Amino acid sequence: MITTWNRLASFDPAVRLLMVNQLTINAAFFMLMPYLAFHLTDSVGVAVWAVGLILGARNLCQQGMFLVGAGLAERFGHKSAIMAGCGLRTIGFAALGFADSLVVLLLASALTGFAGALFNPAVRAYLAASAGERRVEAFALFNVFYQVGSLIGPLLGMALLSVDFTVVATVAAILFAALTVWQWLALPATTPGTEDTDRESGRGVIAGIVDVFRDGRFLLIAIAMSGTYLLNFQVYLSIPLATQDAAVEVGLGADQGRYAVAFLFLVTALVTIVGQVRVAAWIKERWGAARALPAGAFIMATAFLPMLAAPALIEAASGSESWVAALVAVTAPGALTVALLGLGTMVAYPFEMDTVVRLAGRRSVALHYGLYNTCSGAAITLGNLLVGAGFDAPSPEARSTVWLSLALVGAVCATATALIGRAGWYSPRPEPEPVPERRPV
Repeated sequence: MITTWNRLASFDPAVRLLMVNQLTINAAFFMLMPYLAFHLTDSVGVAVWAVGLILGARNLCQQGMFLVGAGLAERFGHKSAIMAGCGLRTIGFAALGFADSLVVLLLASALTGFAGALFNPAVRAYLAASAGERRVEAFALFNVFYQVGSLIGPLLGMALLSVDFTVVATVAAILFAALTVWQWLALPATTPGTEDTDRESGRGVIAGIVDVFRDGRFLLIAIAMSGTYLLNFQVYLSIPLATQDAAVEVGLGADQGRYAVAFLFLVTALVTIVGQVRVAAWIKERWGAARALPAGAFIMATAFLPMLAAPALIEAASGSESWVAALVAVTAPGALTVALLGLGTMVAYPFEMDTVVRLAGRRSVALHYGLYNTCSGAAITLGNLLVGAGFDAPSPEARSTVWLSLALVGAVCATATALIGRAGWYSPRPEPEPVPERRPV
């Protein structure tokens, strides 16, 4: 932790502000969202299908609008997009806490999603520009603060939920409102180190989006890495479900299952907080993106193999009266899986974010991040449908198929990113030499 704080102190104030900004964004988000479904069904009386619609609206508006949000960031400036996103999420979270109309809840959820589409690409583009040649180091620190916020948020939400959900929503909205004001006062209006030629020439958002789509090499890298986001998302979907089910099967009960899931989130955060800065520095010195991206994807692929041992551990624990055996059966497979997923993310994330900037050539960086996020969002949405179908299947072998399929996705990503590295496509194309002007003799 001392190393992390020393590295953070060595950056300029704008970078430090963006780190705290992301920590607070995640803390406020995870303070509210994990408990929203329970509030809607228990307190508001919304039907389960409507809850799915409300939550789906947020995801659709965020993942589907990343390019629009990124285009607006390029057109009006990264600071404006960050402030607008935080301001919109202030309104959306406040409405989610107090509204009882389905229409209002849908609009509020959609608003919070579009807010994320605004500030996510803008924050990363601003951070990349502010960090300059220290981008890899900056994104490593960014991942640490991201995980700290993800860890703090649910704990704060659980504590405030003992009072009332409206208190949770109010505090989350206040945090976003404070971020909006703080960034207005402290964040420089002009993103350092970026070219403003697109805005000055009036090329427009649509032209910038077309340019990004024309970059076939960047598209290929975005698609190749999108599967790793599906794998990492299982920390919030299949692994908690399997852990809770295991707790019930061995006789510990649903309440103990929720504690086991909380332990998994703790493992994920601690792995990143403790190791991210050192791992990134080691890889930057020895490997670079061409080896880091396939290595990270390969580690994520192997992460799901421990889940294959869960049925045998559950069977052994069910026939034993030992609470130690029950605890191991419930927590060990999931803890090892999320730890390996965290390690894989540590290896890949700073270098893939740096690769996006280098391929963008410091031009339309937010748009490149927007398209990258769109590809990963599509992979998460489609993949989760298939994972959910596997979990719902009555066959006991279905879950083993899910884990093997996820491992296969990681192996495909690792192979694809390794081949891209061999082709030398992680480095930007050299700019053509200018043709000297011929003077008449």
